Amino acid sequence: MRVLFIGDVFGQPGRRVLSAHLPTIRSKFDFIIVNMENAAGGFGLHREGADAALQAGANCLTLGNHAWHNRDVYAMVADEGRFPIVRPLNYSDPGAPGVGFRTFNVKGERLTVVNLLGRVFMDHVANPFRAIDHLLERDDLGSIFVDFHAEATSEKMAMGWHLAGRVAAVIGTHTHVPTADTRLLPGGTAYQSDAGFTGPHNSVIGSNPEGPLQRFLTELPQRYSVAEGPAELNGVIVQMEGGQATSVERYRYVEEG
Repeated sequence: MRVLFIGDVFGQPGRRVLSAHLPTIRSKFDFIIVNMENAAGGFGLHREGADAALQAGANCLTLGNHAWHNRDVYAMVADEGRFPIVRPLNYSDPGAPGVGFRTFNVKGERLTVVNLLGRVFMDHVANPFRAIDHLLERDDLGSIFVDFHAEATSEKMAMGWHLAGRVAAVIGTHTHVPTADTRLLPGGTAYQSDAGFTGPHNSVIGSNPEGPLQRFLTELPQRYSVAEGPAELNGVIVQMEGGQATSVERYRYVEEG
């Protein structure tokens, strides 16, 4: 099973490059997972973004700390047949809308996609390590792909080692910068601290550089806006077999212009 995971889609430039590039490579993969955490102007997911990703060839959409930023998402997570969305598993409230994992049939094999939210420098949520441990008590999940949406590299690495040999992949999102630590952990677990993002190339993690720059220079609040210009698409390719990863590699595409 060949799986492509695409990192945080950011604003209109991210949606544009996803819609333009994913269909050209879609046939090379058996399953596509896309983190849509920042698709709506940099904050959350709206119906326009979800429709665009699914039309481009995505099979599953994951979220993160901005899961509830747009009202559209409440109706979408309730419409499970149309919108295969996975929100963070480890919300403290067990009655939170949507689901924290989904299991798909891919070429006759089971693939479960899990979304976890980190706690270091992030929102207060339940312990992600305990949440995934509880989920892994099930025996019907097949190959397991974990999108760990977290800020601290140490927390992400700890999760990778915690799940080494227990899941097929642990790939980080949220920081928008691809890391160079792509590797197979013991037991056949693909790992990368952050997949990077899919959005404007000439930006500060998606925003027009002027806003963040002035914030750092003046220490005063600034209005941020989504940067324009060519966009990049970052992701991770994981080859899976028998519930384990056999290979993992980074994927990157940058628009011309």
